[in-house]
Amino acid sequence: MLYTHKVQYYETDKMQIVHHSNYVRWMEEARVEFLERVGAPFESLEELGLLCPVAEISCKYVGMVRFGETVTIDVHIIEFSGVKMRVGYTMTHADGTVCCTAESLHCFILGERIVNLKKKFPDIYEKIMSEN
Repeated sequence: MLYTHKVQYYETDKMQIVHHSNYVRWMEEARVEFLERVGAPFESLEELGLLCPVAEISCKYVGMVRFGETVTIDVHIIEFSGVKMRVGYTMTHADGTVCCTAESLHCFILGERIVNLKKKFPDIYEKIMSEN
């Protein structure tokens, strides 16, 4: 799934280069949009009491992004077991050059317990799995 983000001025430093922390925010924007597009929007998950916290993040910054540029984020599932989900992100400039590659690892929690979507919420499991 592709997600686009136009860089805002507040996301940059004095040199108008995007601060590294913003890439993580973009990853979340893209992941939330991904779940919405597959039919499992965050609002629906939270109504069920289901949370999807970040357990791990890794980023490799390849090139600079500046104010006013548009970044396209290719978000895809690397691994999905129903208990944990590893999401990959490839961020590119308008000309197709990569500016960042990243991954995030998530689990699914119901209350204070880790839950297996395949067993407890098979409909949500199938929606996410259909994109894998």
